[in-house]
Amino acid sequence: MNTVSPSAVQYVGGGMQDELVESRRQQPLEQQGSFSLRLPQTPDPSREATGEPDEMDKLKAKLMSAWNNVKYGWTVKSKTSFNKMSPVTLLGHSYLLNSEDEVERFRLAFVSRIWLTYRREFPQLEGSTWTTDCGWGCMLRSGQMLLAQGLLVHLMPRDWAWPDAQQLTDVDFEVFRPRSPARAGGVPIPSFGSPRGSNTPEKSLSDQAPKCSQKQRPESVRDRQAEPIHHNLVTWFGDQPPAPFGLHQLVEIGKGSGKKAGDWYGPSIVAHILRKAVAKTSVLHNLAVYVAQDCTVYKEDVVHLCDLSLSQTPPDPSSQAWKSVIILVPVRLGGEALNPSYIECVKNILKLDCCIGIIGGKPKHSLYFIGFQDEQLLYLDPHYSQPVVDFSQVNFSLESFHCSSPKKMPFNRMDPSCTIGFYAKNKKDFESLCSAVGVALSSTKEKYPIFTFVEGQGQDYGLEGHCSNHSGPAAHILPPGKLGRSNSRRISDEFVFL
Repeated sequence: MNTVSPSAVQYVGGGMQDELVESRRQQPLEQQGSFSLRLPQTPDPSREATGEPDEMDKLKAKLMSAWNNVKYGWTVKSKTSFNKMSPVTLLGHSYLLNSEDEVERFRLAFVSRIWLTYRREFPQLEGSTWTTDCGWGCMLRSGQMLLAQGLLVHLMPRDWAWPDAQQLTDVDFEVFRPRSPARAGGVPIPSFGSPRGSNTPEKSLSDQAPKCSQKQRPESVRDRQAEPIHHNLVTWFGDQPPAPFGLHQLVEIGKGSGKKAGDWYGPSIVAHILRKAVAKTSVLHNLAVYVAQDCTVYKEDVVHLCDLSLSQTPPDPSSQAWKSVIILVPVRLGGEALNPSYIECVKNILKLDCCIGIIGGKPKHSLYFIGFQDEQLLYLDPHYSQPVVDFSQVNFSLESFHCSSPKKMPFNRMDPSCTIGFYAKNKKDFESLCSAVGVALSSTKEKYPIFTFVEGQGQDYGLEGHCSNHSGPAAHILPPGKLGRSNSRRISDEFVFL
């Protein structure tokens, strides 16, 4: 089994956005990037005692913020190519892009995902001078997108699609046939067999979208009625201090793990931050988040977290009260790089209806993975700086929270450290999840699966005090019987204790 720290999968090899070598981690963030500021520092004991930034820190933070806003404030538009003969998997749904209807279904499904990116000019983060997360908050944004997808599944109608997705017509992707001797690879061809000659420029799917969008979806009325929930859900991720899942709240919760604004956050730390944010908020009463321990989901711990009848005195076995649950599993899919043996397993996980995505990325670049085609992952990228949205305005625009440009990257560029997310609405769904995920995990060629589901509680395996609801520092404790296999591993090099 892939051995990993229960609460902190950190990168041994390549890292993510602004991940730094340990020897540089103690340097100010401004001295670690390409925009190096080497200003003299004069310690101020009074400010050090209060934890307030001095004037020099404020100046450096402003300069760094200005540089990052420029660096991430623009993007090069490029069209992503899709093979029309191969299915595209997107969060448990499959699309074969060989007809206009299928292309439209895929377009609506992709655009309807909530996209959370860098923001600038938001209220200053407490205890710092930061008014933007450009350059350091990408993993938090990826975690927000994972949680947002879980909330969409939790609150919105099944297979909900954003009714206003049609206004985002600049969808930048094209459909190709696979390479053949008669046609060079990478040359676009008419997507749907239209009689255009070689002198007629190939239309992208954005040109075709308005045509097929004129068809009325049967669910459009239902989806339109759910728009107030959609708007409300997005406000929960606003960049204002009161927002329960906004950057201000997540950074504040992260302080309990020794993190602060401007630091790099790993996928496991973010998983625990999300768990605490959901437990803390009053906007959700029937949803819990469970974070796996040592790549193990202890079923009894999930039951104790979700079965409300157990909290009754005396317990009522006949009660049907059950909290919905988001299960987050921090894993490491290899050493310095992704182990190719796990690729098929990751594909099978992304094919599941219960999967809400994977937060991870590629070295120095956090991403939110939501699907794949052939040997390439499909993702949403948080590395785009946008101005903060004022949610106090009536009918604020949702356009900046939905992405119109699907992007892909090869599996072999995926960083091995990531967190996988699942959602179960009720007890029956949880049992089905355990079964379906177990089958997907068995597809790996490796001797040990990525993670496992086991009966019982964590404390039955010597994990007393280290359950998913535990807020104190985490320790890595191997279950009985696992010591022999782990002795050959460099545990101290791979685990970070929180």
